[in-house]
Amino acid sequence: MPVPLSEFDYEATLLACAAGQRGAMQQLYEQESARLLGVVRRIVRDSALAEDIVHDACVSIWTRAASFDPARGSARGWIYSVTRNLALNAQRDGQRQADIPEETVQALGDQASLVAWQEVIHSSQWEDSAARVGHCLGELEPVRRDCILYAYVDGLSQKEIAERVTAPLGTVKAWIKRSLAALRECMS
Repeated sequence: MPVPLSEFDYEATLLACAAGQRGAMQQLYEQESARLLGVVRRIVRDSALAEDIVHDACVSIWTRAASFDPARGSARGWIYSVTRNLALNAQRDGQRQADIPEETVQALGDQASLVAWQEVIHSSQWEDSAARVGHCLGELEPVRRDCILYAYVDGLSQKEIAERVTAPLGTVKAWIKRSLAALRECMS
């Protein structure tokens, strides 16, 4: 059973994985697998493929744990980056992706990503931080919030985002960079 996020020591667990302690990988899997699966499902939109990607991510985390550098970011962030990158690679490689029907996207409009993000938060037992994340996202201008959600929830490239929001690519890049800085400040 997962322990509260604030009590789990991700960095120590990664270090134990790097030292070859199999129990550490089991603890990490029990702690994060459900949340990782939720994130990957949102990207690839295929449950079977998502399960395969989470498995591959765990293998990659186990074999690459020694490459984690705490000076470059949090251990938990590193774990999610490894997993998210595998999911995005699978999506870009065209592996068994199930598309959302266009009429569904149109019906949901710009709120589709916000709804998806809220599903990930709530299904991932992030209740403690969900209100703060929602508040910080709500502080962003709607188009900038959508750019962040399209990038980090839907896995779209900056070019795809620019096309979706009908804005120049350079503008979208600047919006994402400034919005991430604003989110970091708001969350700290």
